[in-house]
Amino acid sequence: MAKYDSNSLRNIAIAGHGGTGKTSLCESFLFLSGKSDKLGRVDDGSSSLDFEPEEQKRHISIGSAINFFEWKKCKINIIDTPGDSNFLMDTKYSLRITDSVIVVVDAVGGVEFQTERVWRYADELSLPRMIYISRMDRERADFSKTLNDINTKFGKKVTVCYLPIGSEESFKGLIDLMNMKALIFDDPKGKSRKEDIPEDLVKDARAYRETMVEDIAECDEVLMDKYLEEGDLSIDDIQNGLRKGVISGDLIPVICGSALNNTGIVPLMDIIVTSLPSPIDQGAITGKEPNTEEKNERTPDENAPFSAMVFKTIADPYAGKLTLFRVFSGTLTSDFVFYNASKDLSEKCGNIFYLEGKTQVPVESLIPGDIASLAKLKETSTGDTICDPKAPIVYDKVPLINPIVHYAVKPKSKGDEEKIHSSLNRLIDEDQTLSIHRNPQTGETILSGVGQVHIDVTLEKLKRKFGVDVNLRQPKVPYRETIKGKTRIQGKYKKQSGGKGQYGDTWLEIESLPKGSGFEFVDKIVGGVIPKTYIPAVEKGIVEAMAEGLLAGYPIVDIKVSLVDGSYHTVDSSEMAFKIAGSMGFKKGVQECQPTLLEPIADISIEMPDEYMGDVIGDLNSRRGRVLGMDKEGSNQVIKGQVPLAEILSYAPDLTSITSGRGTFSYEISHYEELPAHLQEKVIAESKKEES
Repeated sequence: MAKYDSNSLRNIAIAGHGGTGKTSLCESFLFLSGKSDKLGRVDDGSSSLDFEPEEQKRHISIGSAINFFEWKKCKINIIDTPGDSNFLMDTKYSLRITDSVIVVVDAVGGVEFQTERVWRYADELSLPRMIYISRMDRERADFSKTLNDINTKFGKKVTVCYLPIGSEESFKGLIDLMNMKALIFDDPKGKSRKEDIPEDLVKDARAYRETMVEDIAECDEVLMDKYLEEGDLSIDDIQNGLRKGVISGDLIPVICGSALNNTGIVPLMDIIVTSLPSPIDQGAITGKEPNTEEKNERTPDENAPFSAMVFKTIADPYAGKLTLFRVFSGTLTSDFVFYNASKDLSEKCGNIFYLEGKTQVPVESLIPGDIASLAKLKETSTGDTICDPKAPIVYDKVPLINPIVHYAVKPKSKGDEEKIHSSLNRLIDEDQTLSIHRNPQTGETILSGVGQVHIDVTLEKLKRKFGVDVNLRQPKVPYRETIKGKTRIQGKYKKQSGGKGQYGDTWLEIESLPKGSGFEFVDKIVGGVIPKTYIPAVEKGIVEAMAEGLLAGYPIVDIKVSLVDGSYHTVDSSEMAFKIAGSMGFKKGVQECQPTLLEPIADISIEMPDEYMGDVIGDLNSRRGRVLGMDKEGSNQVIKGQVPLAEILSYAPDLTSITSGRGTFSYEISHYEELPAHLQEKVIAESKKEES
């Protein structure tokens, strides 16, 4: 492989809605550049980028895949990102470390829901981008309709650089609007021959070219003056102006094609080289001094201190952990001892590899802008900043997507509990949107993810990579118990069975507290009717009884207990006796104070296209939810509301069904409210059934 400098690098994320042909486009790049000797296909499992068994089974990208090819003296690193909402965290991290994005839009489906989300991510990072309208050879492919959809949703920065010749089965080439020539693709290896523009397309071509030239001229005062004087721009002016407009974010070029037929892909590769930014074009990146808020910068200079960001981790039970990163400044060589500024520790860099899908290619050193991997790092994980220990810096991590699907998980085989935790923690290294924790209230081990497919894929990996098989069930709702009344009650424990007996006598006042107050114990004993040494035991007995609950076994909260009176025996009293007496009195007293169940209420945010809003609101109302407000997010609607947690434990597949897969949601527990009486009876009955 030829030697490259940072000016000759292009780092590009290929992003968009799932199923738009992103992986097929990447495979076409690799084939037409000569990197691979055959065109990989997603449908038959021959893709070099969708190589995981779970990807081949579902025909979707589950994780970002990395490869590179050489074109016109440039090394082009491509990251094929997932478009499924279950795996968008990988996409977010990929955008964080790239210099530009090719947004893939299906010529049949138009701008779909996840494409809009990816576009917003790119906006947040101010990333230069271009749009590739894919699958022009498909039935019902419509360039004009798709372009209108793009303009409506993404604004007026969009600039058409190539027009299609034909569509569906008759799609055979492009009109190059810069050179005003037709490019006819009748060679399976993607080569084209130039012809005059077909007569029926000349008028459209001239109109689109005029718009393109005006858009380019508006990005540069010198070009605008020249355009106003001469009425046109030269080819060099157009190319230079387009590059400047793309890098500044003022222009977004549009090109179309068919990756499966290799039609229109070579012009796309050309425009990648001529118009998309190098790491040098993107300039310095801002970070912070470790443990401070003081900002610092690193320039993409080989002589600057080394710094890089980890954007992906791959867990392999045999090969160990593979850590993928992008160099922002300086150079990296094997055996360099780097500093992990995110975790305040040092690790030794072993062998460095370029990735070609799942294949690792050794490389001696890296320059600013390059993307590579390291094997068997012990502590470094996704999002970490690694750097020269003499010049530490920390780059901002990408905010995680909150999990919305939760399951109680148990091993199918006895004795696999420890193995479940260790294996899942290995997968969490790979995918930080997974989480596992033990719910102390219910005693369940909870596995959480961002969607049902996410959980399904995790379980398949768990079994394939680590040999662990598990059962899932819906987790218990963490209800709580409280009281609405007050009472004064005696708790007395007396036991005599020969020899020393047991004696403890307490009088308790029990009353409710405001929501969220927790528990308050008040010692009101005067005159020594109960010795001070026994009073902590009374409180301990009450606390233990609170943890067990009385109605359905859930913890009791928001309650005040005052120890106001009692008596003791000089011989038979003990801490244990007063602990039992306190517990007995508390349990009896709670029964007299109108005990009730509380349920967790979640703040929920639901995003979906406008046409589904009525159905979503109706469904939310049926779940005892309430709408608190509505906002706009791009062309979508966002409903803000509150809903009982019990009603949304299986909401993810239901929302998918209601919105045809175009809705997403997030939630977090807000507070507790009293559970309606008819539902309390059901919860209590189920609890008693479990006990029996």
